[in-house]
Amino acid sequence: MNSTIDDAARDDWKGMCRLGAVAALILLAYSLITMIVLAWLGGPPSTSQDCFDLLRKNLLTALLRLDLLTIIVMPIFYLLYAGFFGAMKRGSLPLTAFSTALAFVGVTLVLSTPSVLSLVHLSNQYAAATSEARRTLLLAAGEAVMSTDLWHSTAAMIGGVLLQLAGVLISVAMLQTKIFSRLTGYLGIVTHGLDLAHILIGLFAPAAGVVLMVIAGPLYLIWFPLVGRRLYQLGRVEVR
Repeated sequence: MNSTIDDAARDDWKGMCRLGAVAALILLAYSLITMIVLAWLGGPPSTSQDCFDLLRKNLLTALLRLDLLTIIVMPIFYLLYAGFFGAMKRGSLPLTAFSTALAFVGVTLVLSTPSVLSLVHLSNQYAAATSEARRTLLLAAGEAVMSTDLWHSTAAMIGGVLLQLAGVLISVAMLQTKIFSRLTGYLGIVTHGLDLAHILIGLFAPAAGVVLMVIAGPLYLIWFPLVGRRLYQLGRVEVR
């Protein structure tokens, strides 16, 4: 009886490792697409008027520039860190559990912030408005949403800090457990460390924050394949 339960538990963790591997590949694709969008289409519009105009002229471009993909993909981090926990819980339980908890809280905080969907609703109302007073009110509402969105709100900033700190700590755990390669661990520390610095330094020196993000961004294109490949391998063998 106990042997059957133990076998089922191990199979469950192998399944989580496989889900984590899939999550890493999705996040790799997301990182690549985000870089292309920023280079080709640009970042978010700077004013609600620009935002509403863009939403009316080209909905797809507006959705991409307003980070709809980020909102869609962000929950994938739940699966990635569940996979990390399944892979490393035996080797470094305290640090792995703490990192996973930080990641879960961070993602939840980011998802709690106003998003492009709020701006789409306001844009539709703006297009249908029949008075200048109504349009002015909707533009003000749009500015309020943009000032508390993914890139400006306290919740999103704290969520981003927690998520990147989780990335640094899970990479440290990788070095402790030796389940992942040392390259993966060290690269994770550098990548997430730069992204964490980008968030913090960007508050006081936006230009420096952008430079740090430009450096960190391409490193994700290496780190995600490394962790995805290893999680896939662990999902095919017994995870104790």
